[in-house]
Amino acid sequence: MPTELFNADGHQCLMFTDLCDEDGDAVQSNQFLIVDRGTGAIIDPGGTLAYNELYMAMTRHFAPHELSAIVASHADPDIIASLDRWMTATSSAKLYISRVWERFVPHFCKAGKVKGRIVGIPDAGQRIPIGRHELIALPAHFLHAEGNFQFYDPVSRILFSGDLGASMGSGAQAQQPVTSLAAVLPRMEGFHRRYMVSNKVLRLWAQMVRPLRIDMMVPQHGAPLAGPAVKEFITWAEGLSCGIDLMTERDYQVPA
Repeated sequence: MPTELFNADGHQCLMFTDLCDEDGDAVQSNQFLIVDRGTGAIIDPGGTLAYNELYMAMTRHFAPHELSAIVASHADPDIIASLDRWMTATSSAKLYISRVWERFVPHFCKAGKVKGRIVGIPDAGQRIPIGRHELIALPAHFLHAEGNFQFYDPVSRILFSGDLGASMGSGAQAQQPVTSLAAVLPRMEGFHRRYMVSNKVLRLWAQMVRPLRIDMMVPQHGAPLAGPAVKEFITWAEGLSCGIDLMTERDYQVPA
């Protein structure tokens, strides 16, 4: 069952946290459905493990041909490995993804399946129409992918933040928003030190998002950050040493 993050005036944001088999080897991941009066968007639809239930949930709100957009923060398999099935099930929905990846994503699909249906998001980002409103694709390059975007919904004031803000845990844990960063930091810090590229990029990101009105920051792995935890995370990330900041010559040696 999805977790309802927002519902007002015909605009809904739903999160799916447990569509993957957690008894297997797949990392826990979240998928998102935005509904706006008879149409909507899928954010980071996930792999084939997540497809069936996400598709069925979507059809409870609108018909497949009414899906407006599939938006992807980047091109990892846990983000869009199910793309071939979505391109088959929906006749006109466009895939929005960084221009860095637009010539790579056809490898997920049968020949010709995505022809004319990929919209390459420019590095500066863009606005994506969804029903009566827009999603704003915000630049988040190297957090962690070379071409990477987050998606801000001004109606719900939710920032769908991709891998930034991720915490490792179960699907059940991911259903419970946290209002204090300290509660999830032990499950978050190691991931960010390894997967985020540098403090410079984190500082630029913090400068960009701090003026936005963000009620909830929802990553692709783990629990949403809500209320005070949002500002706490921005401050924490702004000062985090990670990625190439931590690399030394000891990390680049020929194995014995």
